[in-house]
Amino acid sequence: MRCYHPSLAESNPKYLLLSSYKSANTPWADSLPFIFINQYNTPSNSVIMTAYDPINNGGDGGGRQMVIQISQSTTRPRLVKKIEERNPLIITPSNANSKQQQRRLVSLDVFRGITVSLMILVDDAGGFLPAINHSPWNGVTLADFVMPFFLFIAGVSLALTYKKLSCRAVATKNAISRALKLLILGVFLQGGFFHRLNDLTYGVDIEQIRWTGVLQRIAIAYIVAALCEIWLKDDDHVSSKLSLLKKYRFQWVVALVLTSTYFSLLYGLYVPDWEYKHPIETSSSAPSIFSVKCGVRGNTGPACNAVGMIDRKILGIQHLYRRPIYARTKQCSTNSPDYGPLPPGAPSWCQAPFDPEGLLSSVMAIVTCLVGLHYGHLIIHFKDHKDRILTCTISSSCLLCSGLALDFFGMHVNKALYTFSYMGVTAGAAGILFTGIYFMVDVSGYRRSTLVFEWIGLHALVIYILAACHVLPVVLQGFYWRHPKNNILRLIGIGK
Repeated sequence: MRCYHPSLAESNPKYLLLSSYKSANTPWADSLPFIFINQYNTPSNSVIMTAYDPINNGGDGGGRQMVIQISQSTTRPRLVKKIEERNPLIITPSNANSKQQQRRLVSLDVFRGITVSLMILVDDAGGFLPAINHSPWNGVTLADFVMPFFLFIAGVSLALTYKKLSCRAVATKNAISRALKLLILGVFLQGGFFHRLNDLTYGVDIEQIRWTGVLQRIAIAYIVAALCEIWLKDDDHVSSKLSLLKKYRFQWVVALVLTSTYFSLLYGLYVPDWEYKHPIETSSSAPSIFSVKCGVRGNTGPACNAVGMIDRKILGIQHLYRRPIYARTKQCSTNSPDYGPLPPGAPSWCQAPFDPEGLLSSVMAIVTCLVGLHYGHLIIHFKDHKDRILTCTISSSCLLCSGLALDFFGMHVNKALYTFSYMGVTAGAAGILFTGIYFMVDVSGYRRSTLVFEWIGLHALVIYILAACHVLPVVLQGFYWRHPKNNILRLIGIGK
């Protein structure tokens, strides 16, 4: 079915209306949006029906009319083709498919592909170039942008996915199902099931399993942001930036509550003295017991912060990451900023487990996903490229400057704690990079140079599992000739 504006009928004699329907005898007509009037059989075996819209009556009292053509012929009339050429906004079966193909935000796939490539780069080259590896504590490096970029991308994707909802209950069920699958996959891949690259053993002790990880954090942020997008938005029409904020005001309330909760716990909880055993794994020799002196409140150092304390209390120290990032600090490594032997007089906390994807730090990670959700709303409601780019640039600059200002005044940028300043700097950088890619790919049309990243972005999860989680190297090492060292990787010069 093809729908045409009344001006088309006025400018084309073949689409002239045959009768007027509005009269004093039919007052119920004003309650209907469109009323079909007459039909007209054309030589091209089509039926043209006229309709009247009582809403938005013109000054002449005629009302708005619309012409509808129901075609029964495979051959399109020349008049229809000419009308469509002059009015590209007319929705017809011929251009509906092309418009659906254009709806996909290619720049988001490219951004996801760049992030996956960056993650593989810092994982593989971080050992050779510690400068691009994760910051030992305060500060930010190239590797520290990977996680926030993933969370930002997840937020933008959610806004596009749940743009139109047919049933909120079904959408909620699907979102929970996806989050659970991602959570289970993360525990399997990052819980310790695969031991080492050069070790063919596998399996994990439930008492030692690591419950948190990259995929688990993304799953938590995803489900919270998805529920916000499904249930916490009004049906108001967006006509300005103020109406956009009003439409999603409850989502901003959630972000404010999460941020306030994070600040209250990080700076308000009292952290007592604690101790741990090293090594935690059972062995023939008795493990050494180390005591860490704290007794402070609001500390953001490696030993006595509330983020680590909450994880030790709720998850258990035996379930935390065994190779803490602060082991690369100058206090704990002679090869800082790389891992190395303990220096003389090293603090007692240097070998204590600490999870970089802990519970409290994941609260601010959810806020990053909600920020990405906001950028998705900008793409949806602002149709003009200039408005999108300008608004995204301003928002990103505000986030970036606020994060840097907080770091200058003492709230340090810290990935392990996922501080508010770290959220602002990384989310702002994500917004700037996303805006630049959007301008290059979706606006300017330079897609040929980004096809590789686009392909990686479309297969991001598979590539992440095979490469970043070392599943592919582990599988390849499982095939060898007579001795485990004679495997495929050894033949091509990879591994030891």
